[in-house]
Amino acid sequence: MSAMNRLNGKTALVTGGARGIGRAICEAFVAAGAKVAVADLLADEARETAAALGENAMALAMDVTDLATISEGVSAVEKAWGQIDILVNNAGIFTMASIEEITPEVYRRQYDINVGGTLFAIQAVVPGMKQRGSGAIINFSSQAGRRGEPNIALYCSSKAAIISITQSLALELAGDGIRVNAIAPGVIDTPMWDVVDKLFARYENKPVGQKKREVGEEVPLGYMGSPEEIAEPCVFLASDAARYITAQTLNVDGGNWMS
Repeated sequence: MSAMNRLNGKTALVTGGARGIGRAICEAFVAAGAKVAVADLLADEARETAAALGENAMALAMDVTDLATISEGVSAVEKAWGQIDILVNNAGIFTMASIEEITPEVYRRQYDINVGGTLFAIQAVVPGMKQRGSGAIINFSSQAGRRGEPNIALYCSSKAAIISITQSLALELAGDGIRVNAIAPGVIDTPMWDVVDKLFARYENKPVGQKKREVGEEVPLGYMGSPEEIAEPCVFLASDAARYITAQTLNVDGGNWMS
């Protein structure tokens, strides 16, 4: 099967799909033959992305901290296209705070989106996947989930939790024909990194732009990755080419982490 039709006949739901890595995944899935639901809290941007992708895409206004919007989104996709074969849990936020600055509210928001959003989106699609006896779920961790970093305890630990959840649910759902894997991106040039860079400027007393430049130069391959360089491995994990792969977290980081 050629790369252009690796996902023919498949239907995917991508959270955080309106921009950045999520949009690149939606574009790559449609190019590979899938129908894609672009789910995002940014409803207008989700509609713009879906419109740009054409008739094989639809937009969903989804807040992954709100179980009702997750359920409504899954129902809308199943009503329109019959089923969800692929779930990509890409929605997430980055929080930077010293131990003195962490509040219960900051803690809950980080975990409600990054961890809870992943768990409850999976919970919503699993019944249909179990009924069909197949499915591919791809969660998003990070190289930050492989190690600790100062002032980033909440983000790092939430992404470490995604690796653990991926392993546990892969074992739980293997007998139902559902594969669960994760991707751990390295430093990827997206709008989120502009926010991250400004936070590092504050905590490390650096000019805005310096941290972003430094992290790109420190990558063994010598540059920050692009969203497209994350989307292509995502297509692979969603496809039948990865049918014997489950419970894995794939590092896509230019060599930053070796495992």
